[in-house]
Amino acid sequence: MEITSTQEWMVNEKLSYENFRAEVLNDYRLVCESRETSLLGRKEVLTGKAKFGIFGDGKELAQVAAAKFFKPGDFLTGYYRDQTFAFATGVATVQEFFAQLYADPNEAHDPHSAGRQMNSHFASPLIGADGEFLDQVNRKNITSGMAPTAAQVPRALGLALASKMFRNEPRLKKFNHLSNNGNEIAFCTTGDASTSEGHFWETVNAAGVMQVPIAFFVWDDGYGISVPKHVQTTKGSISEAMKGLQRENGTNGIDIYKVKAWDYAGMCEVFEAGIQKIRDTHVPALFHVEEVTQPQGHSTSGSHERYKTPERLTWEREWDGNKKMREWILENELAAEDELNDIELAAKEMVRESKARAWDAFFKPIQEQVTRTHALLDRMIEASGEESEALQVIKQKLAINREPIRKDVLSTLHAACIASPACSAKDEANAYFNELKTEGYKYYGSHLYSEAPNSPLLVEGTELEFAPDAPMLNGYEVLNRYFDTLFANNDKVFAFGEDLGKIGDVNQGFAGLQAKHGENRIFDSGIRELAIMGQGIGMSIRGLKPIAEIQYLDYLVYGLQPLTDDAATLHWRSKGRQAAPIIVRTRGHRLEGIWHSGSPMALMLASLRGLHICVPRNMVQALGMYNTVLGGNDPAIIVECLNGYRLKEKLPSNLLEYKVPLGVPEIVREGYDVTLVSYGSTLRIVLEAAEVLEKIGISCEVIDVQTLLPFDRYHKILDSLKKTNRIAFIDEDVPGGATAYMYNKVMEEQGGYRWLDVAPRTISGQHHRPSYGSDGDYFSKPNMEQIVDEIRFMMQE
Repeated sequence: MEITSTQEWMVNEKLSYENFRAEVLNDYRLVCESRETSLLGRKEVLTGKAKFGIFGDGKELAQVAAAKFFKPGDFLTGYYRDQTFAFATGVATVQEFFAQLYADPNEAHDPHSAGRQMNSHFASPLIGADGEFLDQVNRKNITSGMAPTAAQVPRALGLALASKMFRNEPRLKKFNHLSNNGNEIAFCTTGDASTSEGHFWETVNAAGVMQVPIAFFVWDDGYGISVPKHVQTTKGSISEAMKGLQRENGTNGIDIYKVKAWDYAGMCEVFEAGIQKIRDTHVPALFHVEEVTQPQGHSTSGSHERYKTPERLTWEREWDGNKKMREWILENELAAEDELNDIELAAKEMVRESKARAWDAFFKPIQEQVTRTHALLDRMIEASGEESEALQVIKQKLAINREPIRKDVLSTLHAACIASPACSAKDEANAYFNELKTEGYKYYGSHLYSEAPNSPLLVEGTELEFAPDAPMLNGYEVLNRYFDTLFANNDKVFAFGEDLGKIGDVNQGFAGLQAKHGENRIFDSGIRELAIMGQGIGMSIRGLKPIAEIQYLDYLVYGLQPLTDDAATLHWRSKGRQAAPIIVRTRGHRLEGIWHSGSPMALMLASLRGLHICVPRNMVQALGMYNTVLGGNDPAIIVECLNGYRLKEKLPSNLLEYKVPLGVPEIVREGYDVTLVSYGSTLRIVLEAAEVLEKIGISCEVIDVQTLLPFDRYHKILDSLKKTNRIAFIDEDVPGGATAYMYNKVMEEQGGYRWLDVAPRTISGQHHRPSYGSDGDYFSKPNMEQIVDEIRFMMQE
């Protein structure tokens, strides 16, 4: 028995050693492949095949080490230098990297963004074609990257908070395709210079307060483009600057670790223990990865020799992580030099072949377009006779272009159709031009909103139902009854914001609901709008339905960046692979004072394409909009009327079934002399004006647009204009704001100008912010007398 036991021990030791050796050499293969990808990627940009490149060279070893502990179910919210992490996890291939570098719009070639994002912006599939969330537990998940510095950080809060909710909320246990009891970690990576952004500080502080499982990785290469870190960060070190957040016994906070980017064994040891602690305890941690090198500089747009000293450049060559790993392998006799040489040569060959396949796949359809265009031009030239010289020049310009793109083909066809006399070949060329144009706009413009069967845009709406004894309640009480019913029936819904939990929000829509439904589902947040939006975005990416509150519409600006760059674009930039169906609840209009009564609708319209912007006039209408957007995967913002919370409304009996269709205006008063178009709080003033005008013989048709995005999809406003031949657009935004947007939609897009008897009007707020007090409100925003007088002038023209 002793001999057998010894033999087994020797065999096991040998197997353990062989497994360890194989793992190390596989990691070395990965860092070599990723480095070669960066080197060849830069060449493709400099030779003109790609537009721009930014690469992860110098970070390979640290990312391979971190990826070793990234398990199925985990989420990465990273940035544009995380190519090695993506390769190591198997979420992306080198060929896909080059397809993205070439901006290949075919999602079979670039499944991460279909040519819509620059290189290293990876996205794993999270949503199926049916609009349902896929199994996230048994795959490694990467959320779609973004270029703005630190923009990826806020969503980490929500990705991690979801794990906390899945672990602590019993009602979520049944959703085992979305979480394995909350064991998932949000890996959040960023460059050191980006830690200077408020996004980073706000998120880290919130994570320390909330104790959610985030692993922050900071790749510290000493610079933010050309600016050294002593100019960026207090004490020149993010880990030193953050020591006050270090968690101690009896406190919340974060754990802080420091490692060297060239120390493979040291990083593996620290990462393994630190990440397991996060997984077990949900205590967030910062991993400050120091002494990162950047062999090719910041990007293809410049050279780092301009700002790095010769000494620094020499040090970077000596302490390059790939070089140090090679030395470590040889020193520990894990492989001979010949074996490493073979790995390096195989990596070069693999990357070259991947690049070539990606280029061929990208360029072949363009070559086919060029070939067909040349054939069309030949027929046009033949039909043109003596007038063919201009066409010959156009054809030659395309022929000498060695690497044309789709734009070049379209420009050639367009120029040829203009230069050619009428002939059947010209008609064919024009048809082909329109075909390619349609295809191109579909390639780059689809999926701004959900195109799945559960899209909110497919909801037709339902009728209100009332019990015979339905009570008349204050608007906030209607909302309270609705939210109570919603939380009792939809386990995925959560709500949070400033003053939302304990006191039930400043207008009492959630009064008493935290005590009834629990602090896990309805809770307070600190005054950190950006982080609130981030936690809502991250939770929604993981399949939950967060209602994230911005207490007043004026403070939307604090949380705007994550909404405009992340939530609004996610479905589009991943071409439907991912979505962030966050619902932003806010309130605005007509309170008192500059920062509690604003109406920044033009700001929202310009920056939130990809969200639905809902502007209900009362709380019953608001709950119908909540129901509509909750059923799909599109993000939305619902602006409740501040002056509507204490207006009486009849309580519907179909609180959860009532749905308001998006982009379908409602005629709230019929008339035949003039059409008045408005929404939200202003609508009540418009209705008051219509009453006055009725008494002097002017009949007003008043239309509530209900939603600004989308806007009047079926041209109901145009139908009204055809009847009245006069129209005015009225809202509280600044001149040229949302009134101009509505004017453009109806006059230009719908062709409303054809039906006008007099010039249309826009009646808006003043150029300045609303002044304090009721008189300030009167002279800052549209008032009833102003509307009455403007309509009287219109009738006199």
